[in-house]
Amino acid sequence: MEISLGLWLATIAGITALMAIDFIAISRKAHDVKFQEALWTSIFYVGIAVAFGVFIYVWQGPQFGTEYFAAYLVEKSLSIDNLFVFIIILTQFAVPFNLHQRVLLIGVALAIVLRGIFIAIGATALEYFSFTFVIFGALLIWTGVQLMRHRNEDPDPRDNFMVRVARKRYRFSDGYHGTKLFIQENGLRVATPLLLVMFAIGSTDLLFALDSIPATFGVTQEPYLVFTVNAFALLGLRALYFLLRGLLDKMIYLSLGLAVILIFIGIKLVLTYFHEINAAIPKISTNMSLAFIAIVLIAVAIGSAIKVRRDPSARGHAGRLTDEKPESEV
Repeated sequence: MEISLGLWLATIAGITALMAIDFIAISRKAHDVKFQEALWTSIFYVGIAVAFGVFIYVWQGPQFGTEYFAAYLVEKSLSIDNLFVFIIILTQFAVPFNLHQRVLLIGVALAIVLRGIFIAIGATALEYFSFTFVIFGALLIWTGVQLMRHRNEDPDPRDNFMVRVARKRYRFSDGYHGTKLFIQENGLRVATPLLLVMFAIGSTDLLFALDSIPATFGVTQEPYLVFTVNAFALLGLRALYFLLRGLLDKMIYLSLGLAVILIFIGIKLVLTYFHEINAAIPKISTNMSLAFIAIVLIAVAIGSAIKVRRDPSARGHAGRLTDEKPESEV
């Protein structure tokens, strides 16, 4: 798949423009996003992603078109797990509801930049060092196993390394002051808790990129497709958060389902490497990957719904936290 520099620049410019529109929109007035606004924004971003996939399908043919949609499905499902962690961060740091949009949008911007860097590194490694398939595969299998083992545990963003470093470096005010990261207090320049939230979001994005990029390369080895599906999945993340905020705690088996998907893609990457060495070793096709991922996600949704119906008190791992009283603890 040959992508010209002009198309790369046009794609990056389009994604940047979409983010700029979002920044301008939320800068006019900070507010808590209601369901209808979140719904239409989500439809807009999913529509853009689907339309782009149709464009790839028509332009490059069914092989790349199928790879794009399979990769998008992987990234979209992984992004929902991102939302669990974002809920935990926003809750534990007691971020006011009217600031959630800004925090999430900055998190998305950081994620796109970080993933762009990782995609460039990953694509270069795969081109010149084919054993990278095995390394990526092993990383995904290990991540999936760890996610399965700790699926009922909540991370504590206050113990995050970057957050601890920020606490040692800056003095902090007791409360939030709108969108300001620093204020003057008693003649001293001090940071607000919002700075801690930014550190927590940024470092979390970095960790998610380490899992997300290999997972996408497990579906398609085309850097352009890997970048665009990551960007489109992330652009809709802010709206998806507000759309699903009250429903995420009902996804009881999401972590388990994502663990299965990561292990599956890890095995697919390892088989891809050995298939290149020996054609007798089978490899998993893109169509099979797409079907498997879809079946797992459907099973997660149905299984979670049945569990909640039988046990109304059951909660996903972020749901247990949001039932507790939030604390800023700076």
